[in-house]
Amino acid sequence: MTARQGHSHQSVQKELLRRIHSGEWLPGARIPGEVDLAEEFGCARTTVNRALRQMAETGIVERKRRSGTHVALTPIRKATLQIPIIRQEVEERGGVYRHMLVSNRREQAPSSIRARLGLSGPAEMLHLQTVHLSDNRPHMFEDRWVNFSASPDILEAPLEDISPNEWLVRHVPYSRGDISFSACSASGDVAEALEIAIGSPLFLVERTTWMNTTPITTLKMFYPEGFRFSTTL
Repeated sequence: MTARQGHSHQSVQKELLRRIHSGEWLPGARIPGEVDLAEEFGCARTTVNRALRQMAETGIVERKRRSGTHVALTPIRKATLQIPIIRQEVEERGGVYRHMLVSNRREQAPSSIRARLGLSGPAEMLHLQTVHLSDNRPHMFEDRWVNFSASPDILEAPLEDISPNEWLVRHVPYSRGDISFSACSASGDVAEALEIAIGSPLFLVERTTWMNTTPITTLKMFYPEGFRFSTTL
């Protein structure tokens, strides 16, 4: 191993973080340039660049052309969210999972759905409604629209045996998405699916995914009172 192979981007990043956390580099301080750091650590400049790029992605440093890299004045920690497989979500909580496909229809998407997906003209989509159960009690109600022109195999998928959620996670990749969390009250159909009173408080998750510019799916997930969502920073 040569001297310039002695440090990985992980070890470079670890040392840079140590200097920031110890106060050696204070918020707003300019970090030495990539060439200087590469010479100091005896590694390639690309190794330093990768370490700094990852630190910028987590909000610890700020990188700007011409002005260089600085320790962030107000460091931001970002949470990483993954699309969960609801079956695993239930089983990790100790429950026995089952799902019921309430509705599986090809329909013209309403304007609100087209707007969410960024579509301007008419679009026929697959409209799926699913109740996810834990120990035979409703865990979550899912109302989903799928752009089957982007995932035509779903039209033949055994959705009675595998939930739309799990089938899409396993078979259809995505490149980007958006997600929102809010509170709402149970409407008639949601209340019936979750076996609760109309107007009961719910935790609502709305999510839309795309592959580049092609929309894949948009859905609403309704969780009854008592559901807890948590992540790490």
